[in-house]
Amino acid sequence: MFRVWGKVIRDNHLLKDTVICIEDYTMSRTKKVYQALDEMCYEFDLAKPIWLEGNKADFIKHARTKFTKDSFIEEIEFDYLDFQVIEEEY
Repeated sequence: MFRVWGKVIRDNHLLKDTVICIEDYTMSRTKKVYQALDEMCYEFDLAKPIWLEGNKADFIKHARTKFTKDSFIEEIEFDYLDFQVIEEEY
């Protein structure tokens, strides 16, 4: 199972969170990450963020990244979306 924890944070307070579980073992890790982000944004009613170089580097190194206002085309009403892999099984 592949699980990702998403949190919407404003002023160091948790506004919303969710855990997205993907059980399709035929998908690559990259596809699982993108699908989890798509499902998370749908659940939070957000536009999909853009993966900037800093996001990619953080995610590769720590399996976690924070999408700030620079990653969104639309205006956001929070400080950042925290996106973290919490479980990976192959």
